[in-house]
Amino acid sequence: MANRSSRRRSGSRAPVGAVPGTFRIDPHAPPSQITVMAYGPDAFVEREIRDLSALPDFLGRHPVTWVNVNGLGDEGVLRHLQQVFDLHPLALADVVNVTQRAKVEQYGKHLFIVTRMSTLNDHLETEQLSFFLGPDFVLTFQEHPGDCLDVVRDRIRNNMGRIRSSGPDYLLYCLLDAVVDAYYPLLEQYGERLEELEERVITDPREDSVYRIRRAKRDLLTLRRAVWPQREAVNALMRDPLDRVTDETRLYLRDCYDHIIQLMDVVENHREMAAGLQDVYMSAVSNRMNEVMKVLTVIATIFIPLTFIAGIYGMNFDPDVSRLNMPELRWAWGYPVVMLVMAVLGIAMLITFRCRGWLGGRRRGPTEPE
Repeated sequence: MANRSSRRRSGSRAPVGAVPGTFRIDPHAPPSQITVMAYGPDAFVEREIRDLSALPDFLGRHPVTWVNVNGLGDEGVLRHLQQVFDLHPLALADVVNVTQRAKVEQYGKHLFIVTRMSTLNDHLETEQLSFFLGPDFVLTFQEHPGDCLDVVRDRIRNNMGRIRSSGPDYLLYCLLDAVVDAYYPLLEQYGERLEELEERVITDPREDSVYRIRRAKRDLLTLRRAVWPQREAVNALMRDPLDRVTDETRLYLRDCYDHIIQLMDVVENHREMAAGLQDVYMSAVSNRMNEVMKVLTVIATIFIPLTFIAGIYGMNFDPDVSRLNMPELRWAWGYPVVMLVMAVLGIAMLITFRCRGWLGGRRRGPTEPE
């Protein structure tokens, strides 16, 4: 993820001071693949375009044409699409510079929308998805092949719902709604990861837990940066006087807006949970250290009186000089008696510590049963 992010920052941004609208193709970007889905209430055509000269034949023959471009590695393809659809240079530069926030902008007769898709593997990654909404087409640009839009493609192929009888603005809503809905399973999966991490931090706090917590916080920050601007973008589609968006579609966009608000709440909850994991880890480590210190202290406390006894009988007093000089040294059972006293003393202290709860037990109250 870090390598891809660094390539995005350095590989697709125009040089400092370049003419507005200038863009630079990322050398690591995959080659462009174009697919077309043209449809109406009674007709449907789906093709993969290999010859760009055949693309204009699909335009204008059906009420709605969806042109999808996977990969931004062919400058010639992008320039050709710019001419065919009369795209503004600033908008095309934003398509290639894939670090954009979600937004909505009006460029003449076209509406330009940017959103972000997310995938969760070892790390959470986001991908820019750009839209151009025209009078009878929707043009989309993706960084890489593979997306969450197959549900929309299936609805078009099978003529499910009202998508084939609606205009391009409704197709735009369906695509945005699919992007937003794809966040739900991702957040559920990430929530499970956080719960597993919390359980691990509590039961077995290791040094690598700190790295996992920091990575979770970084991923959730990336997710927040992807979700929050989409609220503003969808709100602009609902509220701003945009000619390309009908009032009927605005009603559906309201539902999409509600879903984004729900996603924002879930993201914030996950971020609070991840932030609290650092405190949980420190508490778990501190508790473990306290347990270790408690055991060591108990062991040292037990040996203090034993060492005292052993120190007394280790002194070099001669009982022949005085009868007060350790007469126990002449007892036949002196050594066993001293060892027995030391053993009884140690066991008594262990029992006392156990009853007081200092060794994992719990001191019973006066009303608790035995």
